[in-house]
Amino acid sequence: MKSTAKTIACAVFALTLTGCATQPPADGQAVADPIEPFNRAMYQVHDVLDQAVIRPAAWTYKNVLPGQVQYYVHSFLTNLGEPIVFLNNVLQGDGERAFNTFMRFTLNSTFGLAGMLDFAGEAGFEAEPEDFGQTLAVWGVDDGPFLFLPLIGPTNARDLTGRVVDSFLDPFNHIARAHDAEGFLYGRPIAAGIDRRARLMPTYDDMRASSVDFYATLRSAYAQNRAAQIRNQAAGDMLPDYNFDMPDADDATPATPPTN
Repeated sequence: MKSTAKTIACAVFALTLTGCATQPPADGQAVADPIEPFNRAMYQVHDVLDQAVIRPAAWTYKNVLPGQVQYYVHSFLTNLGEPIVFLNNVLQGDGERAFNTFMRFTLNSTFGLAGMLDFAGEAGFEAEPEDFGQTLAVWGVDDGPFLFLPLIGPTNARDLTGRVVDSFLDPFNHIARAHDAEGFLYGRPIAAGIDRRARLMPTYDDMRASSVDFYATLRSAYAQNRAAQIRNQAAGDMLPDYNFDMPDADDATPATPPTN
């Protein structure tokens, strides 16, 4: 049972990494993909998992759960990621964004009822996601070859390393392991994956249906999205007609605060 739960958690977390929604870069700049045949085979596995498991779960989440509950889930999961965002801001030497993240975590963990309400966002401290892959890029590390792995999704050598480091440094993961809370370790990525897939469902599904080569579209979208994130530039500033899936950020369908 534990092994099955772990596999599902990894798959859900990975599948949502393809949730970025855009067209291939307008400048036609190629993405380094030296092992494309292998990557395409892994994409096929990835797509089967998405269509058979993740999309049905996301559809149920989106259409059955009340919007207020979805807002609570999204805000809570975003708050759990703030310590890692703060750490990467510090490592990048960005004091302003580090302060913003500190205030977000402090306000949302207290006045925001353990993060279920985005109190900080309402107060002007907007989510500004960072990860160790971005930190490595700021330090001058090249992205390396493009990779597409069924339990990781679209990535590259640098960002794959960054994801492993973030997971290892995450204080909530350490707390969960110390208390043998395996339900949290597996439940958190499952919930985060379903939440993101649900938010991007219309755009993702439309793009998948209309793309002649969806693998190539995802590859270009991932590369362009990461370039925007590394520059701390909103994707909409580059391509205003499209949105990207940025972990713990506003997605294609923004969360709506509960109303009285």
